[in-house]
Amino acid sequence: MTTLNDLHSISSTFSNTDKMPVLFLGHGSPMNAIEENQFVAGFRNLAKTLPQPNAILCVSAHWFTKGTKVTAMEMPRTIHDFGGFPQALFDVQYPAKGSPELAVETKKILDPVMVELDEHWGLDHGAWSVIKHLYPNADVPVIQLSIDYTKSGQYHFELAQKLQALRYKGVLIIGSGNIVHNLRMVDFRNFDKDNYGYDWAIEARETVNNYLLDGNFQPLIDFEKMNKAIQLAVPTPEHYLPLLYTLGLKDRTDNLSLFNDKLLAGSLSMTSVKLM
Repeated sequence: MTTLNDLHSISSTFSNTDKMPVLFLGHGSPMNAIEENQFVAGFRNLAKTLPQPNAILCVSAHWFTKGTKVTAMEMPRTIHDFGGFPQALFDVQYPAKGSPELAVETKKILDPVMVELDEHWGLDHGAWSVIKHLYPNADVPVIQLSIDYTKSGQYHFELAQKLQALRYKGVLIIGSGNIVHNLRMVDFRNFDKDNYGYDWAIEARETVNNYLLDGNFQPLIDFEKMNKAIQLAVPTPEHYLPLLYTLGLKDRTDNLSLFNDKLLAGSLSMTSVKLM
């Protein structure tokens, strides 16, 4: 767990603040970056409740690496890591600055885990497609922390706990993914149907939400041992693991609340979490 010494070791570049919230954002389709819908409105409404951060650290489903990396460039590029969408989506740029200083401090905080300072990645759509609705002026520096695909849910939960000190330096930590995320089973014919999910998706959402609201995180950490509905909801772990980074940062004084809590196209959920 974070100690007072850890707090003092963080660069004075970031002023001391009250404890920042932590978020998990169900990011859904990249088209949410440019469309107007209830989920985008949910992100904007969320932004009204947040204190102004000094910087953002985002754990995105779309940076899945061997080992742990953190972006350390001054100006991260906007990565359009998708295909088959309108040109208007590829034209979107999110010119937020990076923060090499925060990257270095993140590397220090996560010691003895080996963290590579990365100069090549940037901001993938798991980051910019949702952050642009929170901070449309791109006036908050953003770094990304990758997800080590060789590690367990327990590892990621415990790694997140090491980041706690950043919350007291004005850093907004965001996990971005989707709890229910089975692209092979998407019902495109009913994509616009409100809160539509297959029976197994409804079961998975209710199961996860109950554990979240009860503060019973261990079954969620051990998601690979859960029932068939969860296995269908999480056929691969990359969109689920960002949730564990958010949960790992919850302390005894945080209140957990849900928003954008709906199913989409049968096999996806937009459920998002705020700790505050």
